Amino acid sequence: MTEISGHYEDRFIGVVEAMQANFENHGEVGASVAVVHEGEMVVDIWGGHTSEEKTEAWREDTIVNVWSTTKTMMAISALVLADRGELDMFRPVADYWPEFAVNGKERIEVRHLMSHTSGVSGWAEPLTMQEVCDWEKSTAILAAQEPWWEPGTASGYHMLNQGHLVGEVVRRVTGQSLGTFFAQEIANPLDADFHIGLNENEFHRISNVMYPSGDSSDQLELFREAVEVHKMNPEVAMKTFMNPAPDANSAWTDWWRKAEVPAANGHGNARSVAKIQALISNGGEMNGNKLLSGETIDLIFQEQSNGIDLVLFTPLRFGIGYGLPVDDLPFLRKDGKVCFWGGWGGSLIINDVDNNLTISYMMNRMLTSVMGDERGAAIVEATYKALEES
Repeated sequence: MTEISGHYEDRFIGVVEAMQANFENHGEVGASVAVVHEGEMVVDIWGGHTSEEKTEAWREDTIVNVWSTTKTMMAISALVLADRGELDMFRPVADYWPEFAVNGKERIEVRHLMSHTSGVSGWAEPLTMQEVCDWEKSTAILAAQEPWWEPGTASGYHMLNQGHLVGEVVRRVTGQSLGTFFAQEIANPLDADFHIGLNENEFHRISNVMYPSGDSSDQLELFREAVEVHKMNPEVAMKTFMNPAPDANSAWTDWWRKAEVPAANGHGNARSVAKIQALISNGGEMNGNKLLSGETIDLIFQEQSNGIDLVLFTPLRFGIGYGLPVDDLPFLRKDGKVCFWGGWGGSLIINDVDNNLTISYMMNRMLTSVMGDERGAAIVEATYKALEES
């Protein structure tokens, strides 16, 4: 039986048991789980190993590439600027980034970038994963191209480039890269071990992600089935997914770790993700640092889109910066103010404002999921059960 380390309040023993079951029943290799309730870290646990060889244990300070869970850190960064009055979600992007105002993008607003509704879900010119890490080149391409659908009319998941779009706006507002702003204004004040652009001195703490071999064909088949079911044109999805094609092995490279890709290459663990994201569930304050007002938090829950996403071909509902609950994700509470997102392979973060609750699950073994899987769902279910029974 896999040893689970860390601490938890006794009433959350079911969360520990759910994590244990993930190792026993779902092939978990290494993972961490954190729960913040009413501003307190009531669960902070970890277990397993940092590789499939199982030669090194997952430790308290182990960090991992959490893929698109990074988008929630990008969102917090933009929301902090909005709270300070330095960024307006309803103003045109071009007010901050003048070069963006070409080829039909003049009226795209910041909220469209934050909600995947801008029509610019990928790059129009061919790029490699390494070129994505070239900020000047990759943002210049985005500024020059035209939208792939009418902005504001539908969501199309900005898989790899959302952080470039929002990050360039942040850079124009602050004079800092998003990763630098995030570190100085959010992560450091909250004592949160999360990084967008990792110093090589921290590389020794990384647990490399593991993508299941042989599953790419399964994902392609699921994609084909979704196209047929929803009778949708796959052009936008193909342009988004295939340029560049996602490559989990990039996360093993130094150039990926050092770069700032604010939609995909954040490194942290469940504890650090929960510390930051609990700003949303705990009234904008954590560790004595008030970073968001209730009014700014309410922006998250202003629905921007609701329908079949043009890239993921699944029903999605977006607010400003976060996904909102839909019926196809039964582990999310549908009543009240709940927002979430997850990372490629299974990582998951949920903020439940009404219950003053944040649930964070980060792992190294990836499954083919984009928005959570049975492992994270089990953690969520156990957390709510503990609250209901206490």
